Amino acid sequence: MCPASRGRSVPLPFPPSLSAPLLDGARVRLEPLEHRHAADLALAAEEDRTSYRFTWVPTAGEVNDYIDAQLARAAAGSLLPYAQIAKASGRAVGATAYWDPRRWPDRDELCAVEVGFTWLAASAQGSGLNTEAKFLLFAHAFEQWRVARVDLKTDARNTRSRAAIEGVGAQFEGVLRCWSRSWAPNEEGRLRDSAMYSIIASEWPACRARLQTRLAGG
Repeated sequence: MCPASRGRSVPLPFPPSLSAPLLDGARVRLEPLEHRHAADLALAAEEDRTSYRFTWVPTAGEVNDYIDAQLARAAAGSLLPYAQIAKASGRAVGATAYWDPRRWPDRDELCAVEVGFTWLAASAQGSGLNTEAKFLLFAHAFEQWRVARVDLKTDARNTRSRAAIEGVGAQFEGVLRCWSRSWAPNEEGRLRDSAMYSIIASEWPACRARLQTRLAGG
């Protein structure tokens, strides 16, 4: 059962006391996104764009505007954006974020948060960076912020992303039709069907153990 609270969780900005903490693993370091990451991200985004059909990934020429947009969301309290740093090279190879915070209606604490806006350079895909980044984000959300739930969602047509989400232990909850903005080519101004996933607090210990085994190569 989820923790009890009077009323339902409500979408509100991240509490002012919460910021994007640096999260450090063996393969990846998640640093709060800044313009100093722009040059690396521009290179990362242009390696091979064939896997980005359903994902918002800037082109090299759009990276500065992309960072501005993410920092504007951060200033509004709806997003905590990160650059993903490959520790082997020290270079930014992608991005991710906490976003869509929901708070208990009767106290200034997070009830749930989404992990999203995630992309990686082609050379970093399948390297374990995504798994470790998700582990770091989930662990901080459940163990430091004490959330009841972490959400993930993707375009329902994005089989690659759905497999990755299921691979980190999230549970499929269904498809919400015409739910989110589409990032697919030639679908500007249209809504996509979104496949919805989650991990809840009671599932986190088992999910944590599975991720640790996977990261250890077991």
